[in-house]
Amino acid sequence: MRAANALLRAAAALFSSLFVLAGAHAATVLIINQNEPGVGFNDPTPATPVGGNMGTTLGQQRLIAFQRAAEIWGATLSSPVPIRVGASFVPLNCTTTGAVLGSAGANEIWTDFPNAPRANTWYPSALASKLVGFDVSDPADAHIVARFNSRLGLFPDCVPGLTFYLGLDNNAGSQIDLVTVLLHEMAHGLGFQTYTSGASGRQIRGIPSVWDHFLVDNRTEQTWAQMSNAERAASAINWRRLSWNGPNVTAAVPAVLAPAPVLRITGRVAGDAAGSYAVGTASFGPPLSAVVVRGQLMPVVDQANGLGYACAALTPANVLAVRGNVALVDRGGGCGFTDKARNLQAAGAIGMVVADNAPGEVAGMNGVDASITIPSVRVTQADGLRLKTALQYRSRTRSGVVAALGASTTRLAGADSDNRILMYTPTTHQPGSSVSHYTTEARPNQLMEPSISSDLEHVVTPPRDLTYPLLRDIGW
Repeated sequence: MRAANALLRAAAALFSSLFVLAGAHAATVLIINQNEPGVGFNDPTPATPVGGNMGTTLGQQRLIAFQRAAEIWGATLSSPVPIRVGASFVPLNCTTTGAVLGSAGANEIWTDFPNAPRANTWYPSALASKLVGFDVSDPADAHIVARFNSRLGLFPDCVPGLTFYLGLDNNAGSQIDLVTVLLHEMAHGLGFQTYTSGASGRQIRGIPSVWDHFLVDNRTEQTWAQMSNAERAASAINWRRLSWNGPNVTAAVPAVLAPAPVLRITGRVAGDAAGSYAVGTASFGPPLSAVVVRGQLMPVVDQANGLGYACAALTPANVLAVRGNVALVDRGGGCGFTDKARNLQAAGAIGMVVADNAPGEVAGMNGVDASITIPSVRVTQADGLRLKTALQYRSRTRSGVVAALGASTTRLAGADSDNRILMYTPTTHQPGSSVSHYTTEARPNQLMEPSISSDLEHVVTPPRDLTYPLLRDIGW
C-alpha cells in the first residue's frame, strides 16, 4: 500500500474545533470546522434567517448550508467509512470584478490498496476507504480539504455586492448559491478530478489517476492513461476533442442533455459567414428548440468605435434595424446579458446574438429575468467578427444575412458524435479548471462545469445532472 500527499495536505493541519454529523443515509459525511474562533464558520456577525436557513449569525448560516450539501452527498453515496471534510472560510483571490469562490480536493491519494479495482492507479482517500472497507487515512486527517472565500461581496475589493446566498431553497437570484458551490467542491474531493498535470501531462510518480482511464481523445480513442506526457498536455488544450468514456455517464447522457443549440447563417450576401456556428446559450429566455427563430441579422451600433452594447434603450436608428430581426450585439459595456436582451426585446428584436469581446471558446450567459421571451446565444469573438464582416453592406432594415436559431436533430449539447460528454479543454490551459470539469457547452448546465450557473439545482443525479454517474464510473 502506498500513499502520496496531495497539494492540499498542508491544509489538514489547520485549526479544527467542531465536528458536525451530516447525513445518516448511504454514507455519512463529517464536516470538520477548521476555522479559528471569530472567523469563517465561527463568524459572530448577526444574520437574518433566509430561505430556510435559520442560523442567526453568518458563521451559523455557513455551517447550516454546508450541512445541507453534506446531507445531499450523504444520501447519494454509499460507504461504510465516514467521509471527513475539513472545511474553512478564508480569504481567497478576488478583485472588484472576479473572485475564486472556493477550492477543494482530496487530502491524500492512494494506490494498490486491497480491493483496488485497478492496479497502479491513484484513488482519492475517501474512495479508497470505501473500496477497501476501512479507513485508509489517519482518523485525525480529513479525506477532503475545502476552502471558500470569506470576503466575497463583503469588502470593496472583492466583487462588492456579489455575496453567497445562504438560503437552502435554491432561490439565489443574482447571488451565488452557496449550497451549489459546496456540492461542486465536495465532488472534486470525492474524485471529480485528475491528479495528473494538465499543463505538462506528468503523472504523480508516473502513475495514472483513475480519472485518466476514462478520458479519451474522441478522434484516436486513446485514453490519457495510454498517452505520453506530451500527448496529454496537447489533449488538455484541444477544444472538443476530449470526452469522458465511462459507462455510467454515457448511459445517462441521452436522458440528461438536450439537443445542441445551433445558429445557422444563410442569405444571398452571407458569403464566407454562411454555415453553422457553435454557440453558448443563456440561462434566461426560452431555450432553443425545434421551432426555429429566423430573421435578418442586424447589428446594433451605439458606440463611436462601431460596437453595440445595447446597455440602454435603443436609439431610433437601432430600433428600426432590429425590429422583427435578430440583433447582433457586443459583450461588455458595463451591463449584464439580461439588460441587453431586455432592451432588444423592447425594441422589437426576435432574437439576440452576443459576440464575445475576448478570444476563447463559446461560453454561456448567466442571468435571471422571467420577462425575457426572445432566445439568446453567444458566439466567439472570432465568429462575431466574421458575422460583422458579412453585415457591412446593409440597408437600415435589411442585411441579406439570415440568422436561424434552433436545435440540432442529430447532436446533443455538450456531447461528441458518440453521445459521450465533452470535457472542458480551452485552448489556453487553466490550472484547476481544464480537464477536471465538464464542457461549458452542456445543456442544461451541469454542476461540474468550471463556473457556477444560476440555473443549477441542488441535484447531482440524472435526469438533471451527470456528477454522480461519473463518480460511479471511478468506483463510487
